[in-house]
Amino acid sequence: MTEPLSPHRWAFRLTHILNQALGIDHFPIDVKAIARDISKSLYPNDPISAIMAESLPGFEGALVRAPSGQTGWGIVYNKDVRSTGRINFTLAHEFGHYLIHRIDGPPEFHCTKRDTYRWDSGYAQIEREANEFAANLLMPLDDFRRQLPDSAIPTVDHISSCAERYGVSFMAACLRWIAYTAIPAVFVVSRDGFILWARSSKAAMRRRAYFKTANQTIEVPSGALARRCLSEVERIGVELSNTVWFDRICTEMAFSADAYDYVFSILLVGDAEFDGECSDDGVR
Repeated sequence: MTEPLSPHRWAFRLTHILNQALGIDHFPIDVKAIARDISKSLYPNDPISAIMAESLPGFEGALVRAPSGQTGWGIVYNKDVRSTGRINFTLAHEFGHYLIHRIDGPPEFHCTKRDTYRWDSGYAQIEREANEFAANLLMPLDDFRRQLPDSAIPTVDHISSCAERYGVSFMAACLRWIAYTAIPAVFVVSRDGFILWARSSKAAMRRRAYFKTANQTIEVPSGALARRCLSEVERIGVELSNTVWFDRICTEMAFSADAYDYVFSILLVGDAEFDGECSDDGVR
């Protein structure tokens, strides 16, 4: 029996197919097209036969079996979601469920917003795996690193450019960057003055720069940019004292995300040596 492929190996396999068919600069990926084509090619008796938009209160998307008497699967995404980047990631997430989980998983998958942004290993395994597949398919690490090298210090606009390149949300692009960057950085998502959740880079974790939001409510510090009326200055970054976010100097970049009703903050933690910075001509 052939060993099942991991989310990373599935994404690598599909990336190789796309590179051969379309070249390495094939972004953003048309998830609807490849989900239909790849599933029909690999599993002609059990393909994805329909992808449709419907009103799904409380859900981002779903993977469902075809009605009785029909073969295949359908992907449904929430037509009320305004962000095309979120929709694209949801489509890739559900496609991941199809490739990885349809045989041994539940008969249907109904995924909430939380399911499509929680990438940490502590969350439900099948949702984490679907997110890992989606991130690796839509934003291959080698290409992302060409846009934002490991040691580069980006601005909000640099990450926004990556989000546009890959056809994903700013949140998805920032999470992808946080996962590999060599600089101590923390991505914070807040609303109404409270931190909803946060993700730290490995370098930030080593400096104990992180927030434990699972079982406690954490207020955004009073001196943080996320508390202010945000402007273009905050998108570039403002240095804050060691009495605001952590016990050391930080640079905070922040902006309001209307599509989410959130405030996104990127914290660059002080007391670190950086190898280089992102220049306007060094990042797409």
